[in-house]
Amino acid sequence: MSREEDIKTARTMLKQWVEAEVAVMTGQEYRIGTRTLRRADLRMIGERIKYWKGELEGLEGHSRIRVGQVIPRDM
Repeated sequence: MSREEDIKTARTMLKQWVEAEVAVMTGQEYRIGTRTLRRADLRMIGERIKYWKGELEGLEGHSRIRVGQVIPRDM
């Protein structure tokens, strides 16, 4: 796949997962392919939204720089 196709796929997937989140939040079920998502699946839906946002940012070149702190410890 080309980069443009990957971006289009990532946008489509992100849009579908956001729609799923809205549907589930209003007490409905939502279907993506063969999977039916319900209110109890909000955590998984949130994880997929985060994943597709990250994919899209990476493909579009807008990846975030993350700064972390490491504390070395003797074990």
